[in-house]
Amino acid sequence: MFATLLGALPRPPLPADARPEQLLVEVVRAQEAADLEPIVDAGFGIGDRIVDRWRATAALTDRPVKQALLGPYSTGRATDAWAGPGAGDDARTEATLAAAATLQADLLALAAAGCPFIEIHEPAAIGIGADGVERALFREAHRRSLDGVAGTHLSLAITGGSADAAGVETLLAAPYASLAVDLIAGPDNWRLVTTTPGERGIVCGVVSAERDADDRPEVLLWAAGYAASTGGRGSNRVGLATASSLAHLPWEVAIRKLALLGEAARLADMPPAERRRRLDPRAVDIRSAALGHVGPQRKVAPRRPRPRRGGV
Repeated sequence: MFATLLGALPRPPLPADARPEQLLVEVVRAQEAADLEPIVDAGFGIGDRIVDRWRATAALTDRPVKQALLGPYSTGRATDAWAGPGAGDDARTEATLAAAATLQADLLALAAAGCPFIEIHEPAAIGIGADGVERALFREAHRRSLDGVAGTHLSLAITGGSADAAGVETLLAAPYASLAVDLIAGPDNWRLVTTTPGERGIVCGVVSAERDADDRPEVLLWAAGYAASTGGRGSNRVGLATASSLAHLPWEVAIRKLALLGEAARLADMPPAERRRRLDPRAVDIRSAALGHVGPQRKVAPRRPRPRRGGV
C-alpha cells in the first residue's frame, strides 16, 4: 500500500531569499522522510512548461514522481468569476472545452517524457450534483482531455467536499485508472468508493487538513481496508493520502501529518500479528471494540445443563 500527498504543502521554513530550487528540494525531502510515494512538487514546481516542472522534481529523487494538474471543469468554472456578471453558459462551455484541449496537450507531453503518474484535480466537481447539463459537460471535457493519452497512470482527484451526487458514471466516464477522494470534507464520497469498479484504484484522502484532527493510524487503516474490500479491489489497488491541501498549516504540523500518513502505509504492509502489536487493541479486537474497552475477558462459569422433561 502506498501513501501520497493530495494538494500542496506550506512554504518550508527557509530564509525569505531562498531560491525556488531550495524550496523544491525541501518539500521533496520531506516526502521522502515520511516514506511517501509517488512524490509531487507540492506546489513548488520549477519551470514554464508542465514537463519542465515534472522533470525538475523527478531529478531530485529516485522515487516515482507524479504531476498534478487542474482539470478542465474546474478551470471552466472559474470563467464565471473573470467573465463578469451575465456570462452565459456558452462562454463557460467554450472555456471548459478549451481548457480540455490545453490539458490534453500537457498530458501527451508528460506521457511522452515518461511521467508515470498524472493526477487531475477537479475540486469544482463537488458542485455538479444531479444537473444533467453539468454532468454532460464534465464527461465531454474529460473524454477530450484523455483522448489518445497512454503509457501513464491517470488519476482523478476530488477534494473539498462530496461529489457523490454526480455519480461514478459521470466522474469516471473517461478512462481514469484510479479515483482519489477527500473522505474528510466529503464523507459521502464513500458512496463513490463503493460504486467504483474494482479494477480501478482508490486513493483514500483520510489525513485531515485540520490542524488538531484525529489522524490515528487505526482510522487510516480502517479506511484503507474498507476501500480494499469494495468491488473485490484488493489492497494493491488502494492508497492513502492527505484529504486535501496542507498549505495553510504551519510547516511542523504538515510534516507531522505526513509522518502519520507514511506510518499508516507501513503498518498496512506488515504481517497481521505485527500490525496488531503496534495498534490500539480496540481497533483490531472485535470483542473489545464492541464493549468499548480493552481488558481481560471475564471467566464465566459453565452453565449446568437443564434436565429434560420426563427425566430423559
